[in-house]
Amino acid sequence: MLPSALSTACCLLSVAFATAFQPSPTFAPPQPRPKATDGASGTALRVLGKMFEEEGPLGKGITVGMVQVALQANDRGSSSVFGMMEKAARNAGETEPELAEMANEVCISLLRKSDEWIGACSQSQWFSEKDAGKAESFYNELSNKEASKFEKDYIPGAGSDEKAGGPTQVVVSLVIEIQGDNTKFEGAGFSLSGTKEVLSSIAADCLVDEGYCMNAVEIFWTPSESTEVLSKTDLIVDFPELIDL
Repeated sequence: MLPSALSTACCLLSVAFATAFQPSPTFAPPQPRPKATDGASGTALRVLGKMFEEEGPLGKGITVGMVQVALQANDRGSSSVFGMMEKAARNAGETEPELAEMANEVCISLLRKSDEWIGACSQSQWFSEKDAGKAESFYNELSNKEASKFEKDYIPGAGSDEKAGGPTQVVVSLVIEIQGDNTKFEGAGFSLSGTKEVLSSIAADCLVDEGYCMNAVEIFWTPSESTEVLSKTDLIVDFPELIDL
């Protein structure tokens, strides 16, 4: 699947590999499990379930996660975060290894701009291989939620202090489905070091098994148009989950 077209308010690169969502022939149909009565019971059942999972290069099952990073961009040249995202879009291919390389490049680009970070957040959920359909559904839920935010135009009004095309805040979002349970998603936003650990883990695991551990990835960033400006107010209203760094 080719990367999707860019909208007026966001840039979106996506791929979903159909083969990743087919039931594994080595697994029997899921059997009814005892209903968890509290959080501790639910955790115990998940741990028990992992015991019977087949282990791959990155561990067991499937992990779906998202990480978002907000930056303060004072220019829009080739060395800015805009230039880096546009380069990733131009170089994106169609195959699993090529898209894994693209995800790796975006994570590395964000790490190189850590002095411009102003906020971040992340979340993830683990699924058994036999629940691949649920993993796909959660991945689509995260992607659709983020895509809906990027439909908005951020054009400064006539009385605004911001100037069209001037300094702006930027939000980059990565939604990923990856095989195994080793990739670290939790901790972005609570500290600079925690955010770096999340991006470094994703960047490294993207390339495992030549990129074939990556089931699906979507990357959004806004604003994308040269005249758009994302203000602090816009950030608070549209991305309330971001934690200040």
